[in-house]
Amino acid sequence: MTIDPDEAPTNAFDPLVPRPIDLPTAVPLPALGDERLADAAFDIAKILAAPDDAAQWPAWREELAALAAAARSRLAHDDAAYDAVSWAARCRVAAQIWLWDERLWDWQERRFTPDRLLAAYDDLGGLDGLVLWHTYPCIGIDERNQFDWYRDVPRLAALVADLHAAGVRVFLDYNPWDTGTRRETDASGRERSDGESLRLVADELGADGVFLDTLKQADPAFLAAVGGDRPLALEGESRAPNERLRDHVLSWSQWFADSRAPGVQRARLVERRHMLHGVRRWNRSHAEELQTAWMNGTGVLVWDAVFGVWVGWSARDRATLRTISRVQRACHELLEQGEWAPLAGATAEAAELGVHGTTWTLGDVTLVTLVHRGDEPVTGRFLAPVEGALWDLGRGAATDGELTIPAHGIAGVLAVRGEAPAWLPGLLEAAAADPAHDDPAWADAAFPARATERIRVPRSSAAPPADAVLVPAGAHELRVRWRRRETGLYGEAPYVEEWKPLPPRLHDEREFEVRAELGAVAIARREVSVAEWNAAARDAGLEPRTGAPDAPVTHVDLDDARRFAAAVGARLPTDHEWQVAGAALERRSPRVWNWTESEMTDGITRRTILKGGSERAVTGSDWYADGGPQPPERSLAWLRTGIDRSSAIGFRLAWDLRSDVDHGTGDPR
Repeated sequence: MTIDPDEAPTNAFDPLVPRPIDLPTAVPLPALGDERLADAAFDIAKILAAPDDAAQWPAWREELAALAAAARSRLAHDDAAYDAVSWAARCRVAAQIWLWDERLWDWQERRFTPDRLLAAYDDLGGLDGLVLWHTYPCIGIDERNQFDWYRDVPRLAALVADLHAAGVRVFLDYNPWDTGTRRETDASGRERSDGESLRLVADELGADGVFLDTLKQADPAFLAAVGGDRPLALEGESRAPNERLRDHVLSWSQWFADSRAPGVQRARLVERRHMLHGVRRWNRSHAEELQTAWMNGTGVLVWDAVFGVWVGWSARDRATLRTISRVQRACHELLEQGEWAPLAGATAEAAELGVHGTTWTLGDVTLVTLVHRGDEPVTGRFLAPVEGALWDLGRGAATDGELTIPAHGIAGVLAVRGEAPAWLPGLLEAAAADPAHDDPAWADAAFPARATERIRVPRSSAAPPADAVLVPAGAHELRVRWRRRETGLYGEAPYVEEWKPLPPRLHDEREFEVRAELGAVAIARREVSVAEWNAAARDAGLEPRTGAPDAPVTHVDLDDARRFAAAVGARLPTDHEWQVAGAALERRSPRVWNWTESEMTDGITRRTILKGGSERAVTGSDWYADGGPQPPERSLAWLRTGIDRSSAIGFRLAWDLRSDVDHGTGDPR
């Protein structure tokens, strides 16, 4: 198997800095006697570094143009795919959203709320695209495959239709690592390929594109299978090599480090309609990818809840993206068709201050995008000579060329020779009305933290059975173990400011000690059985379940379990109560994970803790949820979904023995 260098283990590197493979690629200059950059290096470069010496920038621009033209000719580049999905070139601001993000899913009414989600992104300029994330970290808990996790979602096609009505394109997520769950077959019993299954789901839902999780590019068989009369836009994770720009019309510019003077994104240079989405998922500041997007005319992916972990954007970054998206949408033809001159928009004196500019010219209009790399704001006349009336696109007003650019910020100027384009008045009006100009919060780069809070545990009303396991009141010292993934355990961010966490750190075993203050409680020795469920289900307004009477009841979600428990005067045990009692608890057959009363929310994602392990263990990928029997100290962080009913999750009951003791969480904070 070929090893992808982008996925190589990072334990040998500092996780807070880019790996060597992520650094910008130096561009030798034949005009100065250098040997030309090798085709193989050019075809996979992430960012083509700008020389430190500004005097070399003209030769650098000429060499970039020559390299791009040679690559298009050498690879017989074909851009027909861009005609077929022309919207993709305008998909500038995208977001990746967990389907049950509380902005998108109303837990009380059990319905999608797309208007509420889109409103949450209004202050960064709105969305053009949305990746609906649906499986990891939950997939692998049972037999359901990645396509089931879409098909089973109620009213998902209606959500897609609502997003389309709002002008937002929808991407499905494809997980090539999902090889251990059930395989799909057609009516004749033939096993379907993943591409065929994905195509069917995309058509059922009306999706527009596919995000290729962990893949830069799809293989030819997959491309053939997902093809059809209604083309789907393919977006790879990280760099798309030049040879695949013909059929992958978008890509993530993830783990792209730029040069000191802004470099050029190679994929954009070779194919001007290729849309890249910059993303640094664990960073508290997004200034760097925003500046790269601004100087290349490319897009941004907003990922503010990474697999349930809140990594929200600051007011400054949101305001910066609002400006970028407003200008890029208005100036789309300039960015796609205009003459692009990287690092030709600012003076040499400006460059010494860390201010750099790039120009796009189409007819009588020139757009100048400027970035400031320095730590303090600067004011001055930074523009290289340009003809025409000048308009400050950040403030929405005419300018004589003097600009103020914030630290690590951006500015934009439009130079108009002759009649102004029809879109200019609207752009200026929107910029002038932007509250960022007068709002002190604009400069607030603080991380907008959210606290993860436990939902209060209900109290029981009935007496426990005689064989229940007793947990004494008081302080209990517990050692909690779990497998760290991007979810964290209690909502904490596991990889703050890290560049790219990979194995062995990504899925490593973790543990901590916690002091839990518990009230006296009794916990059922065994899970609720099918027979016990059916005896009380109808009175509780719940549906009976089939199965062996002594087997643990399954296909019940957390709310089902709570409802049943309340109907019989009990509640569910907390994760800490379950762990204290764990050695004395018995397991019905087949073994199933147990729901616990440990639901948490930060207002964006709901999570809970599963205990006990299960009979089933899906293998083949570290991305799957844990399976197999687990010791009492083992916890599994479960992100709640609207389709939580599983063959591998059951529950047991608990009863309070005292009414004067509250339930402490013992979470490490």
